[in-house]
Amino acid sequence: MEKGKDSPVFKQFASAQVEYLPSNKHSQELVQAVAKELLEKTGPAILLTHSQAGPFGWNIADAYPDQVKGIIAAEPSGPPFSNGVSQDAVANYGISELPLHFQPPLQPHENLASWWDCPDKTLKSGWIMKEPAHKLPRLCGIPILLLVSEASYHAAYDHLTSHFLTQAGVPHDFIRLEDKGIHGNGHMMMLEKNNLEIADLIHQWILHHIK
Repeated sequence: MEKGKDSPVFKQFASAQVEYLPSNKHSQELVQAVAKELLEKTGPAILLTHSQAGPFGWNIADAYPDQVKGIIAAEPSGPPFSNGVSQDAVANYGISELPLHFQPPLQPHENLASWWDCPDKTLKSGWIMKEPAHKLPRLCGIPILLLVSEASYHAAYDHLTSHFLTQAGVPHDFIRLEDKGIHGNGHMMMLEKNNLEIADLIHQWILHHIK
């Protein structure tokens, strides 16, 4: 059996890796394109995203809604319109670098972002959609779980992503792990000692929300 980089096992592993590209937009374009081919082979799927992969779920579901049975977004890239909590909004589509099917359609060069002062001072203020907000109808019929850990840097601002989805008319469950009795996790929750507790929470949510 071949070993090292010539091993079929290694080649299969390497083909599944998506390294961090200089352009987030280019990464999202590549993943959205290959997702179409993959979903045509597998049929409708549940998407599980984490961190940098967060926009992949929104993009794939918006592009191919009939092929997505649900989305579990574990601390997806955010907050909206930002690469961090900053007074300078990034000119994108809030939760994606790629155009989404907003209703009503966006006008050329339309600015979606509006600064929001969060009334809960234990959480971060940040960018959301200006009102009246555009809707994302292609995401509306898809069960969505937005999950955030207790001790992650995301804990202070993932409510902004939840707020954005609510503005866009997208029903979803926003769950903080500590509210489910799961404490102490950081951003890499899948690598930590209580990861099976988190996996079971996700599993139970799937059983109750996705047919």
